[in-house]
Amino acid sequence: MNQYLTIITGLILCTNFIQAQDNKLSGTAIGSSPSVDYNTNTPSTTVNTPNYVFDGNLNTFYASFDRSNTWVGMDFGTACRITKIAYSPRISQPGRTLLAIFEGANNADFSDAIPLFIIPTAATEGVMTYTDINCTRGFRYVRYISPNDARCNIAELAFYGYQAQGDDSVLPQLTSIPTISIHTENCVDVTSKEEYLIGTATLVYNNGSAIWQDSLQIRGRGNASWKFPKKPYRIKLNNKANLAGLPAKDKNWTLINNFGDKTLMRNLLANDISRRLNMPYTPSGIPVDLVLNGEYKGCYQLCDQIEVGKNRVDIDKMAITDVDGENLKGGYLVEIDAYANEGTSWFNSSRGNPVTIKYPKDDEIVWQQRNYIETYFNEMENILYSANYKDLNIGYRSRLDLDTFLKHFIVGELSGNTDTYWSVYMYKYRLDDRFYTGPIWDFDLAFENDSRTYPINNLGDYIYATNGSCAGNMRSFVNRILSDTKALDRLSDIWSIARHNDYLSADSLIELIDRYAEEMDASQRLNFIRWPILNGTYEGELNNVKYYLSNRFTWLDNKIGLKEVTEIDEEQTNQQECIVFTEKNIIIVKNASEKRIIIYSVDGKILYSNESVDTETINVPTPNSGLYIINIDGNSQKIFVK
Repeated sequence: MNQYLTIITGLILCTNFIQAQDNKLSGTAIGSSPSVDYNTNTPSTTVNTPNYVFDGNLNTFYASFDRSNTWVGMDFGTACRITKIAYSPRISQPGRTLLAIFEGANNADFSDAIPLFIIPTAATEGVMTYTDINCTRGFRYVRYISPNDARCNIAELAFYGYQAQGDDSVLPQLTSIPTISIHTENCVDVTSKEEYLIGTATLVYNNGSAIWQDSLQIRGRGNASWKFPKKPYRIKLNNKANLAGLPAKDKNWTLINNFGDKTLMRNLLANDISRRLNMPYTPSGIPVDLVLNGEYKGCYQLCDQIEVGKNRVDIDKMAITDVDGENLKGGYLVEIDAYANEGTSWFNSSRGNPVTIKYPKDDEIVWQQRNYIETYFNEMENILYSANYKDLNIGYRSRLDLDTFLKHFIVGELSGNTDTYWSVYMYKYRLDDRFYTGPIWDFDLAFENDSRTYPINNLGDYIYATNGSCAGNMRSFVNRILSDTKALDRLSDIWSIARHNDYLSADSLIELIDRYAEEMDASQRLNFIRWPILNGTYEGELNNVKYYLSNRFTWLDNKIGLKEVTEIDEEQTNQQECIVFTEKNIIIVKNASEKRIIIYSVDGKILYSNESVDTETINVPTPNSGLYIINIDGNSQKIFVK
C-alpha cells in the first residue's frame, strides 16, 4: 500500500511541476515611450501603450512613436524561468513581427540580455502563436523587440514559466550556429569606423551549453564592405578571451558581414585551403548569428583580427626602446594595400607598392623602426629586380620566404580571388632576414563571385595576371618571382604533393561546402529574409562554387604542372611538415609517417597517442566540437573542430 502511495505522490508532484512550468506569468508592463496615437500621428501616453499587449484583447495593440529600436515587455518583479512564449500581431500587420526578437535580462536596461527566440515567419493574426523556450537561466525582465520601421506593432504577448534563479546549463541559440548579442550603451547605433562605442556582449555556443559574457567596445570596419547596408564590425573585449573556443586568447576580434558573398562561406573555404597547405598561420573563424541592440543583423563570421600575438601572427614583440642592433630587426607586420594612403603609418616602396605598417602600431612605432622596415622592404624589392635575383644566396630568396609566397599564391589562384594582390600581408621575425607572406585575408570576391573575372576558368592565364586587382605594381612583383624556373618548379612540387596526398581535391572541398551548408541552413534562411538579395536560391549559389571547383583543379593541374610522385623532389618531399585539418568530426593528419603524435582535448583526455606513426595519414574521431591540441614531435598546436 505504501508503495502505491509513493508512486501516486510522485505522479502528483510531477504533474504539479509540469503545470507550474506552464503557469502564465504576471508583472508590470514595460516598454518604449511614448506610444503613438494613429488618429493624430502624435506621441501619446494613454493610447496604444504597453498595457495593451497584456489586456487579452487581440484587437488592441501597442505601437511606439519611434519607428525603430523600440520594444515592449514585462517586469516579473523576480527572476523566472521562461518555458513558453506566445504572441499575436496587430490585425492587418502580421509582417511586422517577422524577425522580431525576444530577450531575457536581469538588468533593467537589458544590458545583460540574451536572445530567447526569433520569429522566423510572419505571425498569424487573430490567434496566439506559441513557442517553447529551452533555457535554464531565470530572468526578471523579458521583452519583444520590433524589427526596424515597424513601430513595434504587436497585439498580444504572454509569458509562461515559474519563479527560479536557474542556471546556465542550457541556453538558447537562434539557430544551430552560435549567437552573439551586443548591446551598446543607450542603444546607440554603430555609424563610425573610427570611434568605438561602449557596450556589453554575450556569446552562446556549443549548442547552448556554453556562454561567454563581458563588456566591450565596438566600431565599424572594412573598406568597400563598410558601404554595404549590412555592416562589418570590429570589437575590442574588456578581457582577453578564446571566443567560442577559438585558438587565440585576445581582446580584438572582427565580425565580417559577407554581404557580397551569397554563400556566406567563401572566407571559411579559403581559410580551410590555407590550413591544408600548412600556412604558418591561418585566421580562425566561425559563422555566427549577430543581434545588435536587439535587432537581428544576419549571419556573420566571427574571426581573428589580423594582428601580432600568440596563435595569430606570432612574431617578436617590439618596444619603443628597440631602436638599434638586433632588436631593431623585428618583428614587423606589413600589408601591401591599395588603401594604404588612407591610413597613418604607410609608405610607397621604391617599386611603387603602397605598404601599410601594421606592427608596430601607428601610435607605438618610433621613427627608427619605421625607417628600418621601409628601408628593408625596399632592399628586398631591389634585390628581386636585380640582375642576380635568381641566386640562392644573394637573390630574392635571401629576403623572401619562397614557400609561404607560393602557398599564398595557390590559395589565391585555386579560390579565384580577384583581390589576392589588392591586399597582401607579410611579416618578418627579428632573427630571420626573410619576409614571410601571409596570412590570407578577404575572399568575398573569390570562387566565381566577380563579374570582372567570370568565368575564371576561361581566362588564358592566372587570375592575378589577367583581370585580377593588384595594388601598386604587385603584378610585376609576382611576374618577377614566377620568371624564376626554380620558383616554378617549387610551385609544382607544393601543388603536386597536396594533390597526391588528397588534402586538396574538388571532392573534399565540396564535402566541406555541404557540411557548412547543413550547419548554416537555418541561419542563411533568416539572413536572406533580413537581406533579400538572392537572385535565385541559396542552393544555386552553392552549386556555382561547386561547379567552379570541379573545373578549377583540372585547370591548375595543367597550368602549374601536376607531377607524378616519382618526379617530385625527394628531399623537398621528406621535409614536408604534417598537414592538420578536419572533416566533419574527424581530425586528419597527413605526412604523419615516423612522427610522434599525441591528440588530446583541452581537459587533458588523450584521444590518440603513438610513439612513431608508420602510416602517412591518421584519422582521429572527436567526441564533440570544440578545441583540441595536437602535439607533433614535441611541438603543440591547436585545432578547432566544428
